[in-house]
Parts: sequence; structure tokens; C-alpha cells
Amino acid sequence: MDMTTAIGGLRLRNPVLAASGTFGYGVEYEDIVDLAQLGAIITKGLSPMPMPGNPSPRLFETSAGMLNSVGLQNIGAEAFVRTRLPRLRQVGALVVCNIFGCEIADYVSVVETLNQGEGIAAYELNASCPNTAAGGMIFGVDPGLLRELTAAVCRASRRPVWVKLTPNVTDITVVARAAWEAGAAALTVANTFLGMAIDAHTRRPRFARRVAGLSGPAIKPLALRLVYEAHRAVPLPILGSGGIATGEDAVEFLLAGATAVQIGTASFWDPKATEFVLRELGKFGRRRGLESISQLIGALED
Repeated sequence: MDMTTAIGGLRLRNPVLAASGTFGYGVEYEDIVDLAQLGAIITKGLSPMPMPGNPSPRLFETSAGMLNSVGLQNIGAEAFVRTRLPRLRQVGALVVCNIFGCEIADYVSVVETLNQGEGIAAYELNASCPNTAAGGMIFGVDPGLLRELTAAVCRASRRPVWVKLTPNVTDITVVARAAWEAGAAALTVANTFLGMAIDAHTRRPRFARRVAGLSGPAIKPLALRLVYEAHRAVPLPILGSGGIATGEDAVEFLLAGATAVQIGTASFWDPKATEFVLRELGKFGRRRGLESISQLIGALED
């Protein structure tokens, strides 16, 4: 079965990607996962300068997933180009850089730095992180700001720009259209849902920022609905993300309209989850006699 898929001008070897914020910079997994066999790896969010992230604790397991408040800790764009990107090129990984800033100028600065690096296939614009005091979701919930941010990054970029949307909006189609109109080559749908955890014994929130991002199997039905709605609203490739842990999970997102899927929280309990999903997706297609994975994309029968 032909597993290749097209995302905003790029031809990916298959539709299974490692999601940002769940796979480090990629090099941390090279002894566990064959990085060259994945559709792509998406780095953790990169900012103009190193960021220390949020205070501990940063993770809390829920009954059907995980809350996180990492706060985009990273080494900065320049250090990534110098210390991580060369190794990713050596192992043959297709690299997509997730980019972040507190202001539009910060995002542009990151892109200008990364433009100098060889071997980056695309940028994923993080307009959806809920775990920072500025930037991220602040842009993603306002269609006007998202349009302005996306347009500025697209002007500065030498590579395709994917926009990672927040699910914490009333209508995903409004922000999807804003990103599309501003020049986005693809959309990632979506980031984590706002949630909270409280310690019943201390009567205190479990996170310093009180709220955190919920991911994992608990959000899969919600994310699936968002992918379906975004697919019907804009003519862009969509990368589905949210609770995918099996091959059949991936098939559901493809049927809803995703062109590819991102594996995130599953990698926390199984570092080889990306390979498992890819393998199971291939088995699903072969059992049904499919010639190409493209036969599943948007093939939901209403």
C-alpha cells in the first residue's frame, strides 16, 4: 500500500508524525525509534531565546489522559540549529520546527533564525499553547490576531507554514478560516484542552499556573469532531491530533478529513508508539485491499 501523503507542498513518506512537545527535539528518541521511517518529527516549541518553562510539577496523570504545564521549556532557535539539527539530518528525519513567541516579532525572529538552517521541511506555528502567560493561545482564540500572526510568519518564512489551532474556542471553523486566509499551508487540529487538577488533601491546585492542558484518550472524540469541522470549512491539509494511540484511531482521523496524524501523549507511556501506530495503520489498509492511504482521507460516509 502506498503510504505517502501530501501536506502543503511536501510529500511525506507516510501520515504518522511525532507531535510537538512530546518527542523532545527528536534526537532523544534515535536509539528507540527509527526517525527516518516516520512521516516527520515536530520539534518541541522553539522561541527566540531559551525558556526555562513552568515550575514543577509539570505533569499529572488523569483517568484517561494527562494534564501538562511544561511551559515551552526549550534551548532557543539558534542553539537548535547549531546543536540538534545536524544530527537530525544525519539520521534522515523529516524535520518540522514548532515555533513560539510572546509577540508577533518573536515568531518572526524564530523563523528568520531557522531559515538559516539546512534540513527543515516546514514550520508549525504554535498559536495554541495554554501554558504560558503571553503568546500561544492568546493569538489562537482571536481570529484577527491569528490572521495577523500567520501572515507575518508566512512573509518571513522560506518554508511552508502549518498553523496549530487551539480547541479552546467556540467555533473552530472561524479560526481555521483566519489561518487559511492569511496563507497557512496546513492546519494542525488541535492542541490541548484547558483543564485543572486539585489536591483534595491540601486544597491547592496541582499546577503553579492552576490550569493546564489536557491530552490523551479523553480528548479523542472532541478532537475528532474538530478535525471533521475544520475539514469541511477550509480547503487545507489537516494534521489530526488528540488521543491517537492505535492504528484504528489514526484511521478515524483520516476518515474525518485529516491528511496525516500526530502522535503525542501515547509516546509518554510507550516511546515506540509512533512506530506501533504506523505499523497498525499499514496492516489496516492491507487487510482491506487499499492501494493508497489517500483512499481513507475524508472518506467518511454520512
